[in-house]
Amino acid sequence: MRGVKTVLWAAAGAMLLTACQFNGLYDVPLPGGAAADGHAYHVTVEFRDVLDLVPQSAVKVNNVTVGAVEKVELDGWHARVRLRVADSVKLPGNAVADLRQTSMLGEKYVALEAPTGVTPSGRLGDGDVIPLSRSGRNPEIEEVLSALSALLNGGGVAQLHTINHELNKALTGREDRIKSLLKELDTFVGGLDDQKSEIVRALKGVDKLSRTLKEQQTTIGKALDSIPPALKILADQRRALTRMLTSLSDLGKVGTRVINASGDDVIANLRNLRPILTRLNQAGSDLPNALELMTTYPFPRNVTDAIKGDYVNLKITADLDLMSLYGNLSKGSGGSSQGPGAGSGSGTLPDLPALPTPLPTLPGVPTPPGVPGTPPAPVPTPGPTKTSGGPLCPPVCTGSQASYDGGTQSPDGVDWKLADLMTRGLGA
Repeated sequence: MRGVKTVLWAAAGAMLLTACQFNGLYDVPLPGGAAADGHAYHVTVEFRDVLDLVPQSAVKVNNVTVGAVEKVELDGWHARVRLRVADSVKLPGNAVADLRQTSMLGEKYVALEAPTGVTPSGRLGDGDVIPLSRSGRNPEIEEVLSALSALLNGGGVAQLHTINHELNKALTGREDRIKSLLKELDTFVGGLDDQKSEIVRALKGVDKLSRTLKEQQTTIGKALDSIPPALKILADQRRALTRMLTSLSDLGKVGTRVINASGDDVIANLRNLRPILTRLNQAGSDLPNALELMTTYPFPRNVTDAIKGDYVNLKITADLDLMSLYGNLSKGSGGSSQGPGAGSGSGTLPDLPALPTPLPTLPGVPTPPGVPGTPPAPVPTPGPTKTSGGPLCPPVCTGSQASYDGGTQSPDGVDWKLADLMTRGLGA
């Protein structure tokens, strides 16, 4: 009996010693466990809530057990779970961890997998940490049942009867209108579908406009800051603006009245102007050519094509000698140089108009004899005389029958023939 008690006490002591060396039964390795310490790496995962996850729970990848949970501890307001994963498992460095359940009433486990929607990068290794942003959990069956109970008892399900009853009341007797509305809605949705590309392009344009506005945010802010002072200036000038608008209205009324009053005249003037403009239009290029010829006469633009050389041989002689003018006139009138009343010449000068009485005196010009109202001419010295046609002139020649030899002068040196013509011309 004493030997049995001794064996029992020895076994109890051994168990106590074992309990002192380990942290508890969770540290006792189970047969068939995955990822032994010599062939595994450790990863820490942060969870907001681990529910009833316990150490030695499984770690799975694609529903295959690849490790186990070593430790669960509290760190502030979230939990830190240390995992042991087999070396043969290759995961990206941005892998995610989820807390899942094997079945509705099954145990919890940690699932590791590559991220979705993000390109995998790197490789998960020993000592890495999966933060809260890449961890989560599935809803519990209790949470699902609680939400379903709230929906069925105090949620919207209890109001479905009321909703159905109100819909029946609203649609009763309006079936045709509802059908028409559904047809119009179908047409509208079909039109939207046909214009899908246009709608997408419009949305892209709106997106581009939004980006532009975002880039110009500072400028828009400055503009918005400048608007209140501008509005204040407009408010201060409101009376002046009102007066200006009132004056502009009065001016418009006056202008309308003037236009109405002069409308007929303006139309008549335009109608009268129409033939002139028509003729000018018909003139075409002739009018510019004529104006060009007027400004370039007597050498038009194309004269260089007719005359070869760099200048034109043009000579003008202006003879202003009185004797030459008199000779040209006398030769042109009868071919004789004799004066009026000559008996031997075949041509005679035309009768000159009578001189005014009294005859005005001109400085340096002697007055011919025989003109009424003039002093008598000086009597020349007597000399040889000859009848008409001779080479000599009588001393005093009076009357229309006297004749002179061209170039003969009186004893006082005066050419009476030239003086008589000049006096008669000035008198006329």
